[in-house]
Amino acid sequence: MYTRLTESDPAICLVETMSATTEYVPTAKEQAFLDTVESPRYERETINGLAPFFEGREPEDMRGFYTADELAALRLLKGTPRDVEARMPVKVTRHYFEMAKHSPALQRLVKARPAETADLGGAEDPGHQMDFSPVEGLLHKYEMGLLYVASTCSAHCRFCYREELIARKEVERGDGTVARKGLAQILEVTDYIRSHNQLVEQNGGHHPASGREKLREILLSGGDPMVLPNSKIAAWLSALAEAGIEAIRIGTKEMAFYPDRFDDAFLSMLDAFHAAYPDVGLRIVVHFEHPDEFLQKGADGDYVRGPNGAPVWNERTYRAMRGILSRGWVRVENQSPIIRGINDDPDALRILQRAIKWIGAENHYFFCGRDIIAYRAFNVPIETAWMTLNESQKGLSGVETHARLSITHYRGKTEVAAVTNEPIPGVPGTENGVVIFKILRNAGDARSRGKVCIVGRNPAAIWFDDYADRVIFDEAGLFDYERVEHARKAAGAAVAAVTTR
Repeated sequence: MYTRLTESDPAICLVETMSATTEYVPTAKEQAFLDTVESPRYERETINGLAPFFEGREPEDMRGFYTADELAALRLLKGTPRDVEARMPVKVTRHYFEMAKHSPALQRLVKARPAETADLGGAEDPGHQMDFSPVEGLLHKYEMGLLYVASTCSAHCRFCYREELIARKEVERGDGTVARKGLAQILEVTDYIRSHNQLVEQNGGHHPASGREKLREILLSGGDPMVLPNSKIAAWLSALAEAGIEAIRIGTKEMAFYPDRFDDAFLSMLDAFHAAYPDVGLRIVVHFEHPDEFLQKGADGDYVRGPNGAPVWNERTYRAMRGILSRGWVRVENQSPIIRGINDDPDALRILQRAIKWIGAENHYFFCGRDIIAYRAFNVPIETAWMTLNESQKGLSGVETHARLSITHYRGKTEVAAVTNEPIPGVPGTENGVVIFKILRNAGDARSRGKVCIVGRNPAAIWFDDYADRVIFDEAGLFDYERVEHARKAAGAAVAAVTTR
């Protein structure tokens, strides 16, 4: 086990003495659960890369998915600094192709375009996430932790927030070195959880340095955890439960890309886990960007309606969703970024929110686009995103409108709470109205939660930087913060000390 944990700053957690054990050993209870798990093979019929389309090797019915002009333009960029596949690999499943061929919005989601690399500005580490990585593959920024457990998905969204992980790019670390992101390992993560929580317990419920409470919730992310076999997902679930985690989320877009993955073998694994660990909450966080990803469409292009007027779900996706939702101890929530040309449409978002609630799931967050590399090709202006979501929620019932609009800032998840049209009398800079940001989730001890920032409107703004000259009031500190460079250097020194022992 780790013998001492030091958090020299709320943003940095360091383990100073490593375990001599290199392999995680399940308990007898875990092994009994793992022995019940079935891991079948899945045939996703995935097309990888542009080469099959360039060379005419794609399945015959996929010919025409890219036009000749589109392929010619993409081929010209191959091997240049604007190579779209170097920025983000191309990948699509058969299931998604069948829906996308009748949906311009879904084509925009998975088809590469030369415009993606016209402006390669953006952050290699959006939100400076690596400042909050105590061990490889774990982000511990809030009261919960996020794990990178896979580095790919069944298909690839062109706007992917994790393009640096999917494309295996090098990222600056907390100690100033540059390396690719690695995946989380069960032993390192569970040892860290136990050490952190032990210090919290010894200090009366809060960590002595960061002020964080118990690490009680983990999000399995990546990439997509659902590309892993059931055996590996089960290993994470049981190991986290044994480490004292109270709730586990699985973040996935597999429900859109390949809903058959949520089959009887997977559901049986969830049942066995719940039987073994009934006190551990489980949430599936799905990612539907557009209703075309899960609703049936007729020959006229309109959604098929049932006897009561509700749109009819795609049969495979409905079966998968109902299979999970029928287990009342599993919660399903949807979250999605609002992306240009895909779902920046109030009508589409209104249908999506209604259908998600109708089937029994919840609407969680909508996001403004993150400042990933090449974000200008995808992001909708912040104020436009707010107006689109606000307009979409007109006519929805109260329970259908739970989703909020959020942006990921270094300070934490930040809600776009309001956009006004009228000036505030006597307040300079508000002549065209204001945008009000509110901290929803804050790093460390969350001391800034609920604080707001007010800026003068800029309809063209697609990131916080575009409001830097319009700040009116900023108790949240969105425009007045410094990264903890001293803590980053301390992190590097501690890691170096560990590796030389």
